[in-house]
Amino acid sequence: QVQLVESGGGLVQPGGSLRLSCAASGFSFSSRLMAWFRQAPGEQREWVASITSSSSTTYNDSVKGRFTVSRDNAKNTVYLQMNSLKPEDTAVYYCKVTDHFTSYWGQGTQVTVSS
Repeated sequence: QVQLVESGGGLVQPGGSLRLSCAASGFSFSSRLMAWFRQAPGEQREWVASITSSSSTTYNDSVKGRFTVSRDNAKNTVYLQMNSLKPEDTAVYYCKVTDHFTSYWGQGTQVTVSS
């Protein structure tokens, strides 16, 4: 019963900030690598950031220095702090966890960066 629920998306002006949350349940959250992906209309889903069980982080170059991924194991929640947002960041953002060969995705949350 793995479940991932994203929230926090919305409309923001260029240069603004948003914090996305991914609430997880149904698995041993603290032991898993978690990741954020995004997908813009007409484009392939793109990896954004990952955080390991020990909170080591990696980022796509397109967001490096602007986005920060973190986790709160006590709350079974992963966050994506997005600063200095650009119109190119507009996409549906998804949380992901993989169990062996099965990937589990949240429903996504829309982020729109526009004037």
